[in-house]
Amino acid sequence: MGLTLAEKIIKNHLVTGKMVKGTDIGLRIDQTLTQDATGTMAYLEFEAMGIDRVRTERSVAYIDHNTLQTGFENADDHRFIQTVCKKHGIYFSRPGNGICHQVHLERFGVPGKTLIGSDSHTPTGGGIGMLAIGAGGLDVAVAMGGGEYYITMPKIVNVELTGALQENVSAKDIILEVLRILSVKGGVGKIIEYSGQGVRSLSVPQRATVTNMGAELGATTSIFPSDENTRAFLLAQGREEDYTELHADDDAVYDEVITIDLSSLQPLAACPHSPDAVKPVTELEGMPINQVCIGSCTNSSYTDLMKVAHILKGRTVADNVSLAIAPGSKQVLNMLAQNGALSDLIDAGARILESACGPCIGMGQSPNSKGVSLRTFNRNFLGRSGTKDADIYLVSPEVAAVSALTGVITDPRKFSDGYTVEMPARFLINDNMIIEPAPIDQMDQIEVLRGPNIKEFPQTTALPKELNVTCALKVEDNITTDHIMPAGAKILPLRSNIPAISEYCFTVCDSEFPARAKMLGASIIVGGSNYGQGSSREHAALAPLYLGVKAVLVKSFARIHRANLINAGIIPLEFVDESDYDTVALGDQIVIDDVRAQIKNGDTVTVVNKTKNTEIQTRCILTDRQKEIILSGGLLNYTTSK
Repeated sequence: MGLTLAEKIIKNHLVTGKMVKGTDIGLRIDQTLTQDATGTMAYLEFEAMGIDRVRTERSVAYIDHNTLQTGFENADDHRFIQTVCKKHGIYFSRPGNGICHQVHLERFGVPGKTLIGSDSHTPTGGGIGMLAIGAGGLDVAVAMGGGEYYITMPKIVNVELTGALQENVSAKDIILEVLRILSVKGGVGKIIEYSGQGVRSLSVPQRATVTNMGAELGATTSIFPSDENTRAFLLAQGREEDYTELHADDDAVYDEVITIDLSSLQPLAACPHSPDAVKPVTELEGMPINQVCIGSCTNSSYTDLMKVAHILKGRTVADNVSLAIAPGSKQVLNMLAQNGALSDLIDAGARILESACGPCIGMGQSPNSKGVSLRTFNRNFLGRSGTKDADIYLVSPEVAAVSALTGVITDPRKFSDGYTVEMPARFLINDNMIIEPAPIDQMDQIEVLRGPNIKEFPQTTALPKELNVTCALKVEDNITTDHIMPAGAKILPLRSNIPAISEYCFTVCDSEFPARAKMLGASIIVGGSNYGQGSSREHAALAPLYLGVKAVLVKSFARIHRANLINAGIIPLEFVDESDYDTVALGDQIVIDDVRAQIKNGDTVTVVNKTKNTEIQTRCILTDRQKEIILSGGLLNYTTSK
């Protein structure tokens, strides 16, 4: 029986375990990436392990999130990260060089390699044939130290692509169609592997759009084969030596197969407030809009923005629309500047933003109150834009550009004129904004510089024999990490200061939660299904940890957040009978007797609701290693003890 592409890469990197679906496996990690919103904490964790030099083939730190710098905090974090990188063997991508996933694809991604990153959209690397996975910062720190990265061996879903896209139907429409089919939790525990004749018609940037937004499926990762299109991209980036042909065996066996005819796709939009609330643009056509934002790690490639420039050339953005465009990298911005496309964008009335994440993470460009904003981004969670009552639609660059001109949602096929963007034979290559680490013999001369906003990783202790806690919060289904630990210009600068950022924990859901949790001292959170979907930010586990949360009891978890809870030493519990969710209320007293023994000896934990005098059976399915982590009080304690 043949292997899938993902299975081949896993097999080549397997250190611990066997490739048996649903079991724990440990992988050797070739590359890591961090960004500045998660990086400071990841490097504090790396320092705490006492390892002098990273042991990966390549580790890169990017500055692309906290670039607004309205105070000293962000600049201090950037300085800290830069000095840590110089000292410990990590490449440093300076602010202005671009968004981590775009730059990593351009300059560092290698087919067949493993990559984990402290950003949930790290699977972008799957567009070039990498096994690229989003993870918490502590997992990345362990990998930088040479440790294995543990995941549950996933199922493999084959998305077979046939045909070719029509004009002004794009790669964004492919992933929106997959989201429509599978939903935001349909990829949990799975790798999405693309194959079929239709793959040959897609460039690496198009593939990267699909794998990037595959994160919204809840999938472990997504991956495309490495073929002649991959080779052409790497050749154009001056990195042809990194090319390796990779594909699944002809007799590979998949757990599920989905077939999508690219020629039958039409422009799609994800409606408020979920990436899987997908409708055809034709059903929304004519809706007045107020704002258009083009960019993010999903759709800010050279080919994306050249298509946008062509649509806008010689025209003017509608009076009622504010158009903002953020190129994904310095490479893209320079090429647009040199070939005149940047002038076309500016002439049309676009506001050009720096090459950074920007409005995708709520860092500027919030829509007007009750505004309608079309965005080429990957998430449209309620309030993520910075305007809670705004309606955010996720669309392709073609839909965004055409609608910016008409002032209403418009089917871009009406503007078809036969124009196509050719992949450059040679991209503009200038890595002067990437700082190399100091040689090993000079690392001791480097001083790591810390600002007053940088606080240490929260201290944890071993799990006690018994838990006696209060339900400090009860929330519904599909709670995102934006609900738990909001982003935005006000809060992101506090990512390196857990005590300060904890004051905003869950305030989107309940403004009293931080004060209540601190008053209680020890508490439990109760939630619905797909709890913790969205970002990889470990702050959504570290802030509750700091506030005294000992366990989270829900119907089901999103993958990365569950891993982050375990890493923080917070017990992840799931209702055996989901109807028991209705029996727990805010303020109920919860007791777990012999919790250490229950976790150590089985996969179920009995929870007693003292207030209601009822017992609730819960699942706590942990590997032996994860049990040790929970019993130790978290991954950092576990790792340092080893």
